[in-house]
Amino acid sequence: MNPVLLIDFGSTYTKLTAVDLDGEEILGTAAAYTTVQTDINDGLSEGLRLLEEKTGKVEYSKCFACSSAAGGLRMVTSGLVPELTGEAAKLASLGAGAKVVGIYAFQLTEDDLADIQAAKPDIFLLVGGTDGGNTECILHNAKMLATLPASFPIVVAGNRTAARECQRILEGHEVYVCPNVMPKFGVLHIEPTQKQIREIFLNRIIQAKGLSKTAQLLSDIMMPTPSAVLQAMNLLAQGCEGEAGIGDLVAVDVGGATTDVYSIADGMPEHMNTVYKGLPEPFAKRTVEGDIGMRYSIQGVVDAAGLNRVSELSGLTEERVTELVDELKENTDKVPGGDPELEALDYALASLAIEEAVSRHAGTIEETYTMMGLTYVQSGKNLTKVKQIVVTGGSLIHTKRTAEIASHALYSPAQPASLRPKAADVWVDRTYILAAMGLLSSHYPQTALRIMKKELEYHGHSE
Repeated sequence: MNPVLLIDFGSTYTKLTAVDLDGEEILGTAAAYTTVQTDINDGLSEGLRLLEEKTGKVEYSKCFACSSAAGGLRMVTSGLVPELTGEAAKLASLGAGAKVVGIYAFQLTEDDLADIQAAKPDIFLLVGGTDGGNTECILHNAKMLATLPASFPIVVAGNRTAARECQRILEGHEVYVCPNVMPKFGVLHIEPTQKQIREIFLNRIIQAKGLSKTAQLLSDIMMPTPSAVLQAMNLLAQGCEGEAGIGDLVAVDVGGATTDVYSIADGMPEHMNTVYKGLPEPFAKRTVEGDIGMRYSIQGVVDAAGLNRVSELSGLTEERVTELVDELKENTDKVPGGDPELEALDYALASLAIEEAVSRHAGTIEETYTMMGLTYVQSGKNLTKVKQIVVTGGSLIHTKRTAEIASHALYSPAQPASLRPKAADVWVDRTYILAAMGLLSSHYPQTALRIMKKELEYHGHSE
């Protein structure tokens, strides 16, 4: 036996997974309250105790960890044009596993600076202009940021002509210069910036979140949890040397406060008469909907879907839905526990959270007429041909209606312009192993992939 310990320090729970590399199997999992307000290591100690009850005493050969504790990696970005460099900055941040708490376009104002300070970001991403293009905006924004206390690192990834001058302007701040996230019009180059963001996370954020005490326990890797999940999804879709993947996929994690969506697919137009509009999107893409969740962001689901739809799906009156939603807003830790009304409401909320989050993540298509006749214009990713959906989150794993809820990720005639998958097989992560497998995949991709194929619960076709 060759046991490895994988830890996910979550905002609410610290989740532990013990894996035997030789047997390519999970030895046990456990979760304990994270205790981020006191000492995050208390949650780890309790988790280790609970895990040992299941596995017995185990000497681990290696230990890897990821974290989204204390709200995860909070980022603010500023760019020149919202649809271009601003969008490129957002894609770079989300793909690195960050939570974007502010996006600014054009020149920063004094009011913007006050908002940025109030947001208390872990990292600021400063971009703007293609290489050789506009320098005025990014230089102005660097001068504005220079007036703020040096309380967060700044990553400069804009027009290369202005990058070093920005660095000089920001002297006294912790500054990192990366290649431009959009060197040419419509061209994305976000990987170096994502790598830098993860390195800052390792060097700085771990200490700030109280995780440095665990350093002696860790063998090597520490990354933001969403980054680990994205790595796992990429592996599951594409496979690795010696082990095939399951093909292009969409993954959804419905949480209490946010809903994360991942897609591993090309997503470009399929037909000759379809024109692509906007920035090409990454093959491995992540979005996070901060207003959609099962408890802390419960009102966001109702607002996005409409009270009538929640009522219709749950079979409860609008008045009763409103009463229960108000109750759950006040008691965010309340679970259905066999209560038929709460079970019906959670089914409706989870279904609509997935529907709304995947709709926002997927691209859209619209008809237009040109001199050549009928033409289609696609914005964002075309996911209609994706055949696999992976889902996780408390509301999906503690119900028998998982596949039914997951089907709301699919295309609906009610939203004909949405490019969501048309039909797909459903896979369920009932034991929260995706982040753990992302960590494991950095060193043992074949083992991580085989465990995922074995452990994810297959639900067959949904359309």
